[in-house]
Amino acid sequence: MQVIEIEHLSKTFVSGFGKKSVTALNDVQLSVNEGTIFGLLGQNGAGKTTLIKVLLGIVFPTSGNCKIFGTDYVNLQVKKRIGFLPENHKFPNYLSGYQVLDFFGRLSGLEHLHLSKKIDEMLELVQLTKWSKSKVKTYSKGMLQRLGLAQAMLNNPDILFLDEPTDGVDPVGRKEIRNILSDLKQQGRTIFLNSHILSEVELITDRVAILHKGKIIREGNVNELTAKKEEYKIVVDVELENSLDAEELQKHHVHKVAPYTYLFHADETASANGLLDLLRTKGISIKEMIQDKSSLEDVFISLVKEEETRK
Repeated sequence: MQVIEIEHLSKTFVSGFGKKSVTALNDVQLSVNEGTIFGLLGQNGAGKTTLIKVLLGIVFPTSGNCKIFGTDYVNLQVKKRIGFLPENHKFPNYLSGYQVLDFFGRLSGLEHLHLSKKIDEMLELVQLTKWSKSKVKTYSKGMLQRLGLAQAMLNNPDILFLDEPTDGVDPVGRKEIRNILSDLKQQGRTIFLNSHILSEVELITDRVAILHKGKIIREGNVNELTAKKEEYKIVVDVELENSLDAEELQKHHVHKVAPYTYLFHADETASANGLLDLLRTKGISIKEMIQDKSSLEDVFISLVKEEETRK
């Protein structure tokens, strides 16, 4: 089931009595399936936050439309099923972690007895129970982000919108946040996150879209985007240069990248099978063979550079 459907969405901001306009979103089309983690990637200023604000009804589009749970995104009942963690959120320093969640829970209309139980559950989920009575001003960046996640989940939302949830967080804090998001996904929640920390997105998302200057330039699952077509890595039990002659290595485009580890280029399945057959006839054991991949960061940089050269 698609929980988010975006069709031909555009947003232009106009300032200076109409003398200057900035197109933040340009004919965006996206869909997000239920129970998945979807990552929206882009440089600062690409339009990521604007898109989230449109989906939340904070900013209205210039043209196009979007639906959440099959209903118009401005529907009040839809908003009750949404949790949101904004970028660079701030909580009053004089409040404790528990008091922050109590304040936001009351704003959400949660009743006191139910709210108290829910706060305890959320603090335990984000591993802040021990610091529930500590003032927010004593929290680290990672603790503040986890408290923000707890705030976003207080109303038991079906979908979470997270804007740069790991920005400025140390590696330990990022790992903790990834674990929380993975647990939420296992519970059937849908998570839509914006980030420019691509290494983090690569570890957790099911699908990603790359936004550049308001336009979606590529969408797909991480494996689709990072797989190098016709490039394979193979791990064997001997050094191939000692078992194959130079002509055989050249024929199959084999080159060494690490001890007992080689990359080879195969134009088609028959070419790959030819190398495997050759290794078997020589009694060489194949321990591992996988399609080689680029990092998501490499793919992102390549696509952005390609897009820039077209202009």
